[in-house]
Amino acid sequence: MSAAAAFHAVHGTGCEGVWAAPGRVNLIGEYTDFNDGFVMPLALPRVTRVAARARADGRLRLHSADMPGGVVTVAPDELCPGAVRGWAAYPAGVLWALREAGHAVAGADLHVESEVPVGAGLSSSAALEIATALALDGLYGLGLARPELARLARRAENAFAGVPCGIMDQTASACCAAGHVLHLDTRDLARRHIPFDPAAHGLRLLVVDTRVKHDLGEGEYARRRTGCEAAARALGVRALRDVPYEKLDDAVRELRAVDGAGALVRHVVSENERVRAVAALLDAGDPRAVGSLLTAGHASLRDDFAVSCPELDLVVAAATRAGALGARMTGGGFGGSALVLTDEAAAGAVERAVAEAFAAAGYAPPRVFTATAGEGARREL
Repeated sequence: MSAAAAFHAVHGTGCEGVWAAPGRVNLIGEYTDFNDGFVMPLALPRVTRVAARARADGRLRLHSADMPGGVVTVAPDELCPGAVRGWAAYPAGVLWALREAGHAVAGADLHVESEVPVGAGLSSSAALEIATALALDGLYGLGLARPELARLARRAENAFAGVPCGIMDQTASACCAAGHVLHLDTRDLARRHIPFDPAAHGLRLLVVDTRVKHDLGEGEYARRRTGCEAAARALGVRALRDVPYEKLDDAVRELRAVDGAGALVRHVVSENERVRAVAALLDAGDPRAVGSLLTAGHASLRDDFAVSCPELDLVVAAATRAGALGARMTGGGFGGSALVLTDEAAAGAVERAVAEAFAAAGYAPPRVFTATAGEGARREL
């Protein structure tokens, strides 16, 4: 059943359109976005779809094909931070953010269905937010630019859903281009599309979903952000992005008395340098050389930022032992997914090695699929 047909079945009337927004994987640049740093995501072909129809009464009526329960109704006086829980907080937060910004948006009936797995570190929440934002923009003729929709969606996640994320996920979902990674400066939001086609170079980029669920609202993400902000204050800089890579050792020594701060700084500053290096390699047409930087990034996330988990570490170890060019966790960590860059000819052996390692460890079988750089959010109907 199409999203439009499902909308009719749930709400009893036809929708006015269907909008779609993709999940993302982040090739490199993890935990740098809330430090005013650099990131390099790509959109996945897997999308979240929102079929929508405007309502004049200000109510929001939400239904998801993928979540238990029926229609969730949010009355106008309930549209405030903390009043809506669970998955419905994300689309409700978008409506709240639009109204708070002064946009004339009444209510809506929405039906949501998603191909982006929840809790896999592939930005299912951002895909839902951007698809909702694009739907409301279309229903009410707001004409907002994609970066502004991303900014409002991030506001919804921060202030309404309570997750202190940066701007990367929403910008990736809204602004990515097919066949490219998005180089994003999260301070000034300058964007550059860099061609990325592993298959043209005899390579494959695998996403390995460990099936270990994470919830960034549980506090670990927020603690890392708070630690980074405190380290920046101690170093007298606006954000850790302003610590030069050449001065990294000096900065770590300066923070020796602040428990854990040096390790956080070491990751963020070195990760920004890895983004720069990956961009240079892709610009030079050498994606094969990116592999070692992915693995170095994982070691930094595991050892300095401490956001990995045994399943993610096992993916990286098993894949690289089997001949992969490089691998790392992607997303917020504590579960979710890992990326593996491998030669096309070795992809099957790498996938088998990971599956066998999971079986030997007693873990549930991982889900593995090939990532290709898809297009950003769009209207489908």
